[in-house]
Amino acid sequence: MGITITDLTNMSPAALDGLYQRSPVGEIPNGQGRGTVLFVTKLPTGNLFSSLVRLLAWQGKVFDRDRSFLLNRVSLFSIKMIKASVYPGESWLTQGEATILDYSKTSFVAQKIRDEIREVAPGLYLGQAYWGKTRVLCFSLEF
Repeated sequence: MGITITDLTNMSPAALDGLYQRSPVGEIPNGQGRGTVLFVTKLPTGNLFSSLVRLLAWQGKVFDRDRSFLLNRVSLFSIKMIKASVYPGESWLTQGEATILDYSKTSFVAQKIRDEIREVAPGLYLGQAYWGKTRVLCFSLEF
């Protein structure tokens, strides 16, 4: 049996980092992925925090693989906004490639944000979010 979102939410930040480092890039996702914040600046968030973030702020991302971009689903109304370019590139967390989610040229409000993801199980991605060069949180996407 593979890793599940429940497994990810129960892992420590160090265990999540180890899993990310061992995981393959995987195929660039396509379609709607349900997002979960797993930790913020190396502090576990807990299920209540993650649920509140999902309800009030960020529900996930919608990928258009053919056009190499995504839109985030945000707010209580799950509005699709905040565009990012999607492409393969070098991971900032570990050696090797990751799928890069780059907001620098597509979003005024998020231009300092860069995410990267790797597939940890079929349809389950683990991501790192950076503000500038500083990692600020870890998240998952379920497809």
